[in-house]
Amino acid sequence: QVQLVESGGGLVQPGGSLRLSCVASGNIHSIAYMGWYRQAPGKERELVAHITSIGDTIYADALKGRFTISRDNAKNTVYLQMSSLKPEDTAVYYCKLRVGITLDYWGQGTQVTVSS
Repeated sequence: QVQLVESGGGLVQPGGSLRLSCVASGNIHSIAYMGWYRQAPGKERELVAHITSIGDTIYADALKGRFTISRDNAKNTVYLQMSSLKPEDTAVYYCKLRVGITLDYWGQGTQVTVSS
């Protein structure tokens, strides 16, 4: 069993920054990658970014340059640094852990609201 706990969400003004964290615990092995997705009201969940255990990253094209994903393997933690936030970044942000080829674990989500 694997548990993922996100933190760091909240209310921020446009142009501001937030840093999300996700800590993985439990029977963790053969991690392919950890990453972040988000889901805005009325929209489908979408990829934000992934990072592998060796640091290879994938970003959603629209978020490159504003969002940065990083990882501390020793702490089983993945971070998402978000800057220059816009109202359209408002969403629930979910942490995801991929084990092997197809086994996914999800966190409960953390709300990010960008509003003045």
